[in-house]
Amino acid sequence: MNLYFECGNGISGDMAVAALLDLGANKEKLEKALSSMGLNDEFEYVISKKAVNTITAVDFDVILPQHEYHYDEHEHHHHEHRNLDDVNAIIDKADTTQSAKELAKKIFKIVAEAEAKVHGKEIKEVHFHEVGAIDSIVDIVSFAVLFDDLNPEKVFFRTLTEGFGTVECQHGVMNVPVPAVCEIASIYKLPLRFTDNEGEMITPTGAAIAAALYTGEKLPESFIIEKVGNGMGKRTYPNPILRVIQLS
Repeated sequence: MNLYFECGNGISGDMAVAALLDLGANKEKLEKALSSMGLNDEFEYVISKKAVNTITAVDFDVILPQHEYHYDEHEHHHHEHRNLDDVNAIIDKADTTQSAKELAKKIFKIVAEAEAKVHGKEIKEVHFHEVGAIDSIVDIVSFAVLFDDLNPEKVFFRTLTEGFGTVECQHGVMNVPVPAVCEIASIYKLPLRFTDNEGEMITPTGAAIAAALYTGEKLPESFIIEKVGNGMGKRTYPNPILRVIQLS
């Protein structure tokens, strides 16, 4: 069994998780891993099916306490700042396979290295708000667990597709693609193309997932489609669906 990530409409962590769930990856393994990380008071998640332009897709929605992002300079953040070592310790707590843990750590390291370069820091100085945000931890661990469950022999990627304009994030308003995505694409030689869609279509987590799995190998000339998984995105550009296709 092989997987083809058809990234013509972008890629993000939640889209990738949702697409693998739609392919039939094991929800019980996901629940066991997420509930064992010791972060139960910091997030909830909801898996549902929704229609995007009449196409049914899975939505993987990580829900954070309201105060996660609503505080000012007079308030203290609810969570300690976590660096990559802290995140790896959380991953190690997860009740999942060693290969899933290694994939999650690999994806996080790719993001952390890019953020460190963008901000002129050592990787150990990159903290919680940059790579350790709870939603990123959940997305990356979830993806690793589900990918490990499917255990494909080969993985293929279509050219990653990006929009244009700006996006507002924790560092302020940034041009699309955001600097971390540019760094990941540059370091790992990910093929990119741009569209007329306004807004961010590739997130740093999405780019890191692609970088962790991308081999440059091209699709065979012919194949059989076994299943199609549709993962819904949260952006407002047309047709925000990541398709992951199971091939034989």
